[in-house]
Amino acid sequence: MAADLSQIVKAYDVRGVVPDQWDETLAELFGAAFVRVTGADAIVTGHDMRPSSPGLSRAFARGAAAQGADVTEIGLCSTDQLYYASGALGLPGAMFTASHNPAQYNGIKMCRAGAAPVGQDTGLAQIRELAEEWTESGAPEPAASPGTITQRDTLTDYAAHLRSLVDLTSIRPLKVVVDAGNGMGGHTVPTVFDGLPLTVIPMYFELDGTFPNHEANPLDPANIVDLQQRVREESADLGIAFDGDADRCFVVDEHGDPVSPSAITALVAARELARNGGKGVIIHNLITSWSVPEVVREHGGTPVRTRVGHSFIKAEMASSGAIFGGEHSAHYYFKDFWNADTGMLAALHVLAALGGQSGPLSSLVAEYDRYVGSGEINSTVADQKARLAAIRSTYGDREDVTLDELDGLTVTSTDWWFNVRPSNTEPLLRLNAEARDEATMTKVRDEVLAIIRG
Repeated sequence: MAADLSQIVKAYDVRGVVPDQWDETLAELFGAAFVRVTGADAIVTGHDMRPSSPGLSRAFARGAAAQGADVTEIGLCSTDQLYYASGALGLPGAMFTASHNPAQYNGIKMCRAGAAPVGQDTGLAQIRELAEEWTESGAPEPAASPGTITQRDTLTDYAAHLRSLVDLTSIRPLKVVVDAGNGMGGHTVPTVFDGLPLTVIPMYFELDGTFPNHEANPLDPANIVDLQQRVREESADLGIAFDGDADRCFVVDEHGDPVSPSAITALVAARELARNGGKGVIIHNLITSWSVPEVVREHGGTPVRTRVGHSFIKAEMASSGAIFGGEHSAHYYFKDFWNADTGMLAALHVLAALGGQSGPLSSLVAEYDRYVGSGEINSTVADQKARLAAIRSTYGDREDVTLDELDGLTVTSTDWWFNVRPSNTEPLLRLNAEARDEATMTKVRDEVLAIIRG
């Protein structure tokens, strides 16, 4: 029997423990399969700072070259820098990273030319099948003429492209603390921010895939404590934290208080609509704040609500011609960036917005943060369907609410809403609730949690 790679080939990428679940031998097979499935005669690869990343990336390149594809290696990079290279060079790409996962993990995020995502339904399932076959039958037949492997530096061009999309030339001087979490932000920030009227106070810029200071996952409040404290100590204007592969950015204000990714989505949406003459489609997933579609409409745009997950966002971006999209998880997608996500471009928008007026960040984002949210609350349950059915029966007969099942179950009233979604990979239900005031949000949150947790 061929190897079963279902444990490491996920919905959107490859992810697993090295070398227990996958290694350079398997990476080489993935490289060959990637070329076979995409039909590419040239590809681009990049990798993060994890100890296993250079070897895995080079093995993938060997496998791709053996199938006749020329490989351009851009080396150390953020995930959005790899997307830039895929878009600018017009090549399929592969990024070696496990994002915010612990040090022993690694993975591959793959895309077609122009940074178009490769997921289960767009090639990843076939890549897995080929790799599984070859683990049993041996290496695939090489091409008559192997491809070449060359190196190219894209960091300066990546930075220039981002800077061309946001005007930061006339902003007031700002003091910003940046926590790179020993991830790829430490590689990209110095070049992208170079020459701007910014005093940058770096935290954990040393590239270290063992993450000696904290996990490179700013979505967990524990991992931004250092940033919050430093912002207050330095009397900085704001703080920015990047995750391990620096494709997501999180923002804290001058008090060290976290700024909701929904507020960032609304702020950037307003700016992108202004750039596009007050017209355009803005994508938001169904657990972003009510503030997002409200702000979009106020600025002349058309909000479009999608399921949670980058594959849904990117597909909707492409089909609707949207100019921008945002998620609660701090992924931000831009038409001018091949519909791909880039936390760095979102960060530049925040800096431009803050530096373009005289007030503090807390006052600026208050306009975009109008409601009280619970954040995402996970509950382990024995039977997801039974718990969802119980919620549906509790609220289904009420005349003051509406229900929809675009993604899990969303229940909406005039003063509040909540969404409950099952995890695809764990026995969890995820609750997000929002209301017009704290007391209402707390009441709704606790009511639903009581049903979920039985």
